[in-house]
Amino acid sequence: MAEPSHQKVPDLLGRDFTAPAPGRRYVGDITYLPLADGRFLYLATVLDLHSRRLVGWSIADHMRTELVTDALRAAAATRGSLAGAIFHSDHGAQYSSAEFATLCDRLGVRQSMGAVGSSADNAAAEALNATLKRETLQGARHWPDAHAARLAVFRWITRYNTRRRHSTLGYLNPTEYEQRSADKVLLAA
Repeated sequence: MAEPSHQKVPDLLGRDFTAPAPGRRYVGDITYLPLADGRFLYLATVLDLHSRRLVGWSIADHMRTELVTDALRAAAATRGSLAGAIFHSDHGAQYSSAEFATLCDRLGVRQSMGAVGSSADNAAAEALNATLKRETLQGARHWPDAHAARLAVFRWITRYNTRRRHSTLGYLNPTEYEQRSADKVLLAA
């Protein structure tokens, strides 16, 4: 069990799942990936609220804090820096741990958490997980094995970021939306 951080983490989003620019506000969550033999893999995600781009993720056969710290480190590597950003999650033991709080502090990330037991307070992350499972499992109850689950998730994330169009993004995919946002900033300068 992860050692709790004992610090009070405020809700900095208040169910406002938008962001004025990429790299400012992120949400994350853990979801179960069921396998045919009754075991699970676990997926931790980091979603940018501006573009809906999945910028960090980690899959493991455990739910230790390392799962979520790996996902946040992946997001930092993708972005180059997370300094000044908000990362919002639920009150899961991994996100409430001293280890995760220390990593957030080191990366310059401000932690945010919704109310205990309220999935609506992390609805953007919950919706991402539901969409991933619906679109990868396509009605099946589980993946045949860990390899198949990992491959399906990797393919889905690649497609989600580079091809899947979002109505909230003017029917652009997350990568294209971020590029257009960056182009607008450069043209305005």
